[in-house]
Amino acid sequence: MILTTTNTLETHTIKEYLGIVTGETIIGANIFKDFFAGVRDIVGGRSKSYEKVLREAKEIALREMKEEAEKIGASAVIGIDLDYETVGSKGGMLMVTVSGTAIKF
Repeated sequence: MILTTTNTLETHTIKEYLGIVTGETIIGANIFKDFFAGVRDIVGGRSKSYEKVLREAKEIALREMKEEAEKIGASAVIGIDLDYETVGSKGGMLMVTVSGTAIKF
């Protein structure tokens, strides 16, 4: 299945728009990751642990959206939008939402 942020596919003609599909995930960051990320904020550098959690959350959300699109017979999802937020008390949870338009070609 093709997943793209573009609104068209140059190599395919869209035959049918099936509607909006979504995927969501919320992942908690543990206290040790928070501590070491705080240290990196002070001394500089990238937080590999947070980057790994964000990638994991993105992949889960994309997989859920893809599965929803497959259930309705889509060939692709176009116009994909990814959003990242912190939620929970003190922003201790990472939320990733993804949405796009399921199509048939």
